[in-house]
Amino acid sequence: MTPDQIETRGRLTPNRDLSELTWLRVGGPADWLFQPADEADLAAFLAALDPEVPVFPMGVGSNLIVRDGGIRGVVIRLGRGFNGIDCTGGRVTAGAAALDAHVARKAAEAGIDLTFLRTIPGSIGGAARMNAGCYGSYTADHFVSARAVTRGGEVVTLGRDDMGFAYRQTALAPDMIVTEVVLEGDAGDPAELDARMTEQLTKRDETQPVKDRTAGSTFRNPAGYSSTGRADDTHELKAWKLIQDAGMQGVPMGGAVMNAKHANFLTNAGGATAAELENLGEEVRKRVFQATGIQLEWEIMRIGDPA
Repeated sequence: MTPDQIETRGRLTPNRDLSELTWLRVGGPADWLFQPADEADLAAFLAALDPEVPVFPMGVGSNLIVRDGGIRGVVIRLGRGFNGIDCTGGRVTAGAAALDAHVARKAAEAGIDLTFLRTIPGSIGGAARMNAGCYGSYTADHFVSARAVTRGGEVVTLGRDDMGFAYRQTALAPDMIVTEVVLEGDAGDPAELDARMTEQLTKRDETQPVKDRTAGSTFRNPAGYSSTGRADDTHELKAWKLIQDAGMQGVPMGGAVMNAKHANFLTNAGGATAAELENLGEEVRKRVFQATGIQLEWEIMRIGDPA
């Protein structure tokens, strides 16, 4: 069935502009945007949808460039009905749409240390899918299980081995939609955990352009990593330093610029197109490779068609 032929309880919108749904505020329209009411609504929709129609799960758009031509197929964005957070017995069960920062705060209030999530942009479903990490901790280190819906509409439970955790990525199928994540953390004093998060926020605000229109770190640090996703610090190189040394910090291209405060933050300085942002990123990769022989890998996901 085509999307408009399927009866849903959620919201189905044709030709939906996506630029306002991404942190970089760029991108063309999706053929369809589906915001399911709950997991059962999502599963029924996918089971009925023509298998030939592409599906792309989208979080809060914090680590994403949607190209100017938009996305063919159905973009699925989870919202209300997928943002609950429950902290019980040293574990946190969070809906995929719950923001990382909210999960960290709720966990801290319950005396569970998931403070590494406090400064990571995005939602917990994306954190699980991308094995997000900070301050030496990764989602893989705290992962217990997840619920997800396959492209065919089957609801499944995923264990650690199913995720295939690696550095800043997992082995999940691109069209599998994570709906809920269970994490665990060490016990801690709520006041001490809150103080640690406050310190992390202060440090972040001093070093990162939090008030600018960015999508977080643009490129991965070129380093060796174990299968758990933990960095081998003895071999780690910093992407920002490579970009800076290649003379690309502060360099503009149309409305895009490599941020002057932090070289690894691709920024929409005003009126940038997705093409300008992506082309500037590719120019950075080219210059770093020419200077060092190192090929930077994108951390920002880029999807859709060019204009």
